[in-house]
Amino acid sequence: MAFDFIAAALAKRRNAGLLRTRHTVDSAAGPMIEIAGQHYINFSSNDYLAMRRSSVVMQAWVDGISEYGGGSGASPLVTGYTNAHQALEEYLASELKRDKVLLFNSGFAANQAVCQALFSQSNIKNNDLIIADKIMHASFIEGAQASKAKLTRFKHNDITHLQRLLNSADKQQAQNTLVATEGVFSMDGDEAPLGQIVASIKQTEAWLMVDDAHGFGTLGKHGRGVIETHNLSQQQVPILMATFGKAIGTAGAFVAGSHDFIDYLINFARHYIYSTAMPAAQAYATLMSLQAKQSADRRNILVERIQEFKFLANKAGLTLMPSNTAIQPLLIGDAQQTLDASEKLKALGLWVTAIRYPTVPKHTDRLRITLTAGHDSRDIVALVDALQLVLLNEKNT
Repeated sequence: MAFDFIAAALAKRRNAGLLRTRHTVDSAAGPMIEIAGQHYINFSSNDYLAMRRSSVVMQAWVDGISEYGGGSGASPLVTGYTNAHQALEEYLASELKRDKVLLFNSGFAANQAVCQALFSQSNIKNNDLIIADKIMHASFIEGAQASKAKLTRFKHNDITHLQRLLNSADKQQAQNTLVATEGVFSMDGDEAPLGQIVASIKQTEAWLMVDDAHGFGTLGKHGRGVIETHNLSQQQVPILMATFGKAIGTAGAFVAGSHDFIDYLINFARHYIYSTAMPAAQAYATLMSLQAKQSADRRNILVERIQEFKFLANKAGLTLMPSNTAIQPLLIGDAQQTLDASEKLKALGLWVTAIRYPTVPKHTDRLRITLTAGHDSRDIVALVDALQLVLLNEKNT
């Protein structure tokens, strides 16, 4: 029977306890969400600065819709590119000290577009190479695998291994080499050693691409992410990608780089050329969020919550993965045990998502705890108390 693999694949996932399902959020207020009539403190949101429901962002959406309407009506190369899109791109380019910026509908589309445009079939004879961190986001890895370049991966944050691969690339005379990493890793929460990576590729002709989806907005004095904290120039990081759907509180993404690189994407990135542009109201709301004065205060609050959580978790005897960011994973290592822990936390009024294979490697199943500026100290205390009860006390009984 045609496509009979569908039922078999679902059954296999279900039997392994790895079947993904969705939960309908009926309402949200502050750090609270309501699902199926029950209320939970949400520790699974990427809305790190709690900007999504801020008066600044919500009012900007209203004003933007009033001015521009609900949608863009066309691709950006037809009539979908407005002065709102242009203003956002120019503001980002100025803040990030990049020549130009290009907007995308999602980080997934942006990463795929870069891989497709740089390593398309027309370049197949160039012996191109992509060297990516082992736990680079799936959106980039899938784009790299679908490209005509050879994909190789270095051990997570392992500069020695990266250097070996770069040396090998030189010997193989790779025509175009792209090194790719995340600024803040989405599932582990740790940061890439960008200074060392930049130093490793300095003597080569390789380009460095940084996906800063989880650092942009939260890191740096002005919230411009790892590029700001490491003071990295366009020459050091020719390709920067980041998203608006996390700390900024809206949606969409951007790629920043040189004039020629962005113009090349405009002409050859099919994900950009053949997609309807993001709504102009969304671009306007994003710009207002980026310019909001309260963002600095919210970044300071987020830092306080991270410090409180790590201190209390350590005091309680909980073993966290090494992270100083809003992403604080707690490794369990077994899919079913991770699911069970997540369900027990729900029974205590806390929503903490279980992350399992294939999202993360086998036997690294974890609770992915995310902290936001919307949490207060009482929420952090409640979280640590619940984790201690579920993970430590039950283990000892």
